Amino acid sequence: MNKSIFYHAGCPVCVSAEKDILTLIGQENVEVINLGEHQGKIIEAENVGVTSVPALVTPNGNVLHINFGASLDDVKRA
Repeated sequence: MNKSIFYHAGCPVCVSAEKDILTLIGQENVEVINLGEHQGKIIEAENVGVTSVPALVTPNGNVLHINFGASLDDVKRA
C-alpha cells in the first residue's frame, strides 16, 4: 500500500476528520472511502483492522481510529 486509506461513513464527525486528514497529509497521499456510499468496502476495512470510523490506515498497515463516529456494525445497518 503506497497511500494511507481514510475510511468514514459521511457523518459530521467523519467529514470534519476527513478535511483535517487531507490538510495534514495531502489529498495525493490519501484514498478516501465513504463506507456509507460504498458498503462493499466494509469487509475490506474490517480485514485490515478497522472497527469504527473515522479511521486512517497507514501505508504500513497501522490503523488509527479517530474521534469515534460510528462502529462498523452501525455502518452495516445504515
